[in-house]
Amino acid sequence: MNRLTLALDVMGGDIGPRITLPASLLALEKDPMLSLILFGDSQQISPFLENIPQASLARIQVHHCTRTIDNHQGISYALRHSKNTSMRLALEAVQQGIAQGCVSAGNTGALMGLSKILLQPLKGIARPALISMIPTIDGEKSVMLDLGANLECSAENLYQFAIMGSIFAEHRLNLVYPRIGLLNIGVEEIKGHQFIRDAAHLLEKSTALNYIGFIEGDLLLNGKADVIVSDGFSGNIALKTLEGAAKNVLSLFKGQSKHYCLKPVFWGMRYLFKTRYQRLKRINPDEYNGASLIGLTAVVVKSHGSANVNAFAQAIADAAFQARQKLPEKILAGLARY
Repeated sequence: MNRLTLALDVMGGDIGPRITLPASLLALEKDPMLSLILFGDSQQISPFLENIPQASLARIQVHHCTRTIDNHQGISYALRHSKNTSMRLALEAVQQGIAQGCVSAGNTGALMGLSKILLQPLKGIARPALISMIPTIDGEKSVMLDLGANLECSAENLYQFAIMGSIFAEHRLNLVYPRIGLLNIGVEEIKGHQFIRDAAHLLEKSTALNYIGFIEGDLLLNGKADVIVSDGFSGNIALKTLEGAAKNVLSLFKGQSKHYCLKPVFWGMRYLFKTRYQRLKRINPDEYNGASLIGLTAVVVKSHGSANVNAFAQAIADAAFQARQKLPEKILAGLARY
């Protein structure tokens, strides 16, 4: 494991430093070769750095800034008023080579727009996309994109997403010739929007890609495909639906329902289905927090705004892994095959 520096927008997210700072310290504790540059209000940051081990403190730099991009600001307004914000400064640190990756839980549209301006898409990529790993019920993983960066897509966009997703899966999941599925409302050729059907035709023609056809939403966690491709609108809804369902089912099995009369039922279910409960724990969304803006010249990871401490720390760890593996460079090299 080599030394690495990441830039963090610690003001992003629903709660900001109260989540991002403890998560940063947890990430440093787990990764002794990691250093962090924290971009945010030093008055809010300082209390979290008191009484921490000197070894961790030595791997932290604080870059004071009070300006932030609000989660509710429109993309154009946010971009026009982004100067000296914690998000922009974190990305500029990557642009300048001071850090090897950026993590933020802030405004997704602003992060996407600023990343495209400051870090630039890889040569030949029309639109970067949000990609994330998702668990499968058999304990393996798949990757899914786009998860919200591009609400409207063309067939060519989906085709490029498939290429990037395949390369990502090869290096992130150690797969050979990963299976690619297109998210659709049915498996029949006549189903779905025209741009999805057109994308299917493009994928079918490519012998370099292992395209297996359409995949419906009920099979996203079944391991049917290693790479699941969709437009950002559908992908975002599908992912959040999966995450919400997983959290709700886990809370039921833990007996956390507010309906006290049902708790004995849930406890009984947990006892009877102990093995399945262990499998359910594998799909805890906190363990898969962090979607990468794939298709850029550097690593940028977007955490959920509502992420807890463990989830944000996981996003930091994922960014560190990708930067150490030089995934953007590998994706660029892999594009030459298609």
